[in-house]
Amino acid sequence: MGSAEPVSEAAGAARAQLAALVGDPELLADWQSGHWPDGLEPKPAAVLMLFGVLDRVRSARDAEASAVSTDLDVLLLARAATLRSHPGQVAFPGGRVDPDDRGPVDAALREAREETGLDPAGVEVLGRLRQIPLPYSGHVVTPVLGWWVVPSPVRVVDVAESAVVFRTPVADLLDPGNRYTSVVRRDGREWRGPAFLVEADGGRQLVWGFTAMLLDQVFERLGWGEPWDAARELELSPPD
Repeated sequence: MGSAEPVSEAAGAARAQLAALVGDPELLADWQSGHWPDGLEPKPAAVLMLFGVLDRVRSARDAEASAVSTDLDVLLLARAATLRSHPGQVAFPGGRVDPDDRGPVDAALREAREETGLDPAGVEVLGRLRQIPLPYSGHVVTPVLGWWVVPSPVRVVDVAESAVVFRTPVADLLDPGNRYTSVVRRDGREWRGPAFLVEADGGRQLVWGFTAMLLDQVFERLGWGEPWDAARELELSPPD
């Protein structure tokens, strides 16, 4: 494990704001639960929303134009294209809560270690957010907020699971020029949601679906959101 990255005053303030989200009764309160199919037993899952100064490379965005510090990052990964569930989609590290896990926090840290190789000892767990029911996948997901006090190297651990592991400056996600409305049409129905298109690992990564919705709601609740043109649409293929 390495040493703690220097944290700017603005990044330190972001950590305090993130910690204050834990127990916030308004955050995620309007997330629609949908309808659970009869006889379906929801499976518990957890994701790690890991923020911090992950390296010394700042966002190229003008600091004065950004609502947050340009050295604040979040850890994401792109799922392998060969996976049966959500192939190729960008996600937080995470997965199902196993019987041996002591709960969602333990599961989120374990999955992050298995998927990205990070050292959980360097992560300060700020707390858990409200559970999110996802009837489509049959899971109830607990987002775990973390702050990376002592970053450790991350990488693709298993190419059968992940294609890319990358850090993304939050300032880039919030840039109005990187924001879109994703549109998915399937079986005569239409689904719309927020999307972020950012440069990462030498290419472009599209963040949409559950991950984008969760980021969007957290950003809005923190007051970090910036005005953007929701009429800018990206039509996507239906997920499998």
